[in-house]
Amino acid sequence: MLTRRVIACLDVDAGQVVKGVEFESLRRVGDPVEMAERYEREGADEIVFLDISASAEGRATVLDLVRRTSEQLFIPLTLGGGIRTKEDVAKALRAGADKVSINSSIVARPELLTECADLFGGQCMVASIDAKREGDCWRVYTHGGRNRTELEAVAWAKECARRGAGEILLTSIDRDGVRGGYDLALTRAVSRSVDIPVIASGGAGSVEHLVEGVQAGADAVLLAGILHDRLTTVGAIKSRLAAAGIPVRKLEAQCSI
Repeated sequence: MLTRRVIACLDVDAGQVVKGVEFESLRRVGDPVEMAERYEREGADEIVFLDISASAEGRATVLDLVRRTSEQLFIPLTLGGGIRTKEDVAKALRAGADKVSINSSIVARPELLTECADLFGGQCMVASIDAKREGDCWRVYTHGGRNRTELEAVAWAKECARRGAGEILLTSIDRDGVRGGYDLALTRAVSRSVDIPVIASGGAGSVEHLVEGVQAGADAVLLAGILHDRLTTVGAIKSRLAAAGIPVRKLEAQCSI
């Protein structure tokens, strides 16, 4: 059985890690390079940098952070936020990112996902889906949760998989930063609809929430705030997942790379 991944997410703004609630009320929490190194030492399987400002100046800052961080890490590093073109993807990969996460640009032009998957390989293309519940379904939002689209999240996830995405980063806007747990119904619905890995995101407030996310079908669980605030560690999370019968990569195995 494949191991389930624990992914530490660092939202980056003006060169610093920030954290918010429902994509708003941002507060600064630390240096991204130092935090990425610390989470790798604790046993994180991957690191995600999300450039939440995504201006031209912000993009240059984040690419520099990617370069400096990738030189220190042995685990995969994903960059998302403000990726608009094939050239942006190429720059991110050249800077040292192993994967690139895209949301708004592939909603605007789905062909971009197909083109990038064909050019760079689906294994490095992550389709990021920010979803908010509307009745019995979930609506896709873009531009950091500000713009509502006509896309339904489960159907869009299927389309992204068809177009060559290697995995889905699935974030519940309703749950983001609230620490009440992932949207398990959303996670379950998308996981059952695609044959590529799904990363549950938005709402992790305890180790039990991570267990629930995996049991709902997620191949990986992404978290930020409870790590940033040192309410738990990656090591403690993996111990609890293992105790629940969920296979995880042990820290010793990672350190031997």
